[in-house]
Amino acid sequence: MLQFIIRRTVGAAVTLFLIGAATFFLFVAGPSDYASLACGKDCSAARLEEIREVLGLNQPVAQQFWDFMSGIVMGRDFPTGHCSAPCLGQSFYSGDLVWDTIMDRFPLTVSLTIGAALVFLIVGLGTGMLAAFRRGSHVDKVATGASMVLSSFQIYFLGPIALMVLVYGTGLMEDPKYVPFTEDPFGWLIGLSIPMVVMATIFTAQYTRMARSSLIEQLAEDHVRTARAKGMSQKYVFFRYAWRGSLIPIVTILGIDLSSLLGGAVVTELTFSLQGIGRLAVDGAVNKDLPLTMGVMLVGAFMILVLNILVDIAYAWIDPRVRLS
Repeated sequence: MLQFIIRRTVGAAVTLFLIGAATFFLFVAGPSDYASLACGKDCSAARLEEIREVLGLNQPVAQQFWDFMSGIVMGRDFPTGHCSAPCLGQSFYSGDLVWDTIMDRFPLTVSLTIGAALVFLIVGLGTGMLAAFRRGSHVDKVATGASMVLSSFQIYFLGPIALMVLVYGTGLMEDPKYVPFTEDPFGWLIGLSIPMVVMATIFTAQYTRMARSSLIEQLAEDHVRTARAKGMSQKYVFFRYAWRGSLIPIVTILGIDLSSLLGGAVVTELTFSLQGIGRLAVDGAVNKDLPLTMGVMLVGAFMILVLNILVDIAYAWIDPRVRLS
């Protein structure tokens, strides 16, 4: 298992380096004038040349690339001061360090992603397992029908409805807001409960159907029928043999869905007026703030790679054959 984790970690590090290089050459060494964007409108030639010198754009592209990549690992010096590692540059719009700006928004987006994932895994897998266990019953039919209906909804449709019913219409809940978990765990849960549930709804429906079909398939396997023939109880066979095998296809797509959750955070944060990384990415694009946009891309890629490594480890634990591949 340790060798498997090392291989996945090294592969993720190489992937992150390639993403960083592609990001640099796409934005910095691309056809757009990096200095003109930083200078803004009505920029004089003298001011433009000053910005080129400050940003190091008067240096060869290879030196600029080295400064950018080494700054992530070792830090970097700017005329305004030292930027500690990991240094992702300074924002054109606010002048703040990009890393500090992202870290201010990071806990909210991570809270939404993890919270939504827990909701759809617990509810979706639990409902799918119950539907498979009671196959053909009214419980199975209701769960299957509800999952088909909910899977057609979208965040931008469910979000306003949830706000209208739970917040503005009945007053049962307050407007979604972020409270740090370390300060008030209950306030953190209540403040983000509506966005978490809305984000998780579509995935809950998907995982309900997937868990049900996977479990039904596993219950028809030879080793499960053999266990039943030996006199083992249905519940024991269900949880001991069928359940673990049914997790393999679910874990396979979990990494992709976690990445989709990060992408869905953009729409969710805009819908509920939350200041997370998704909203930050939109602000960076609107303000043409390239360092901020580049930083968000790299941090997002890093988060996705970490989540995929965790999913690979879980997959290898469920199916030991993966460790040898």
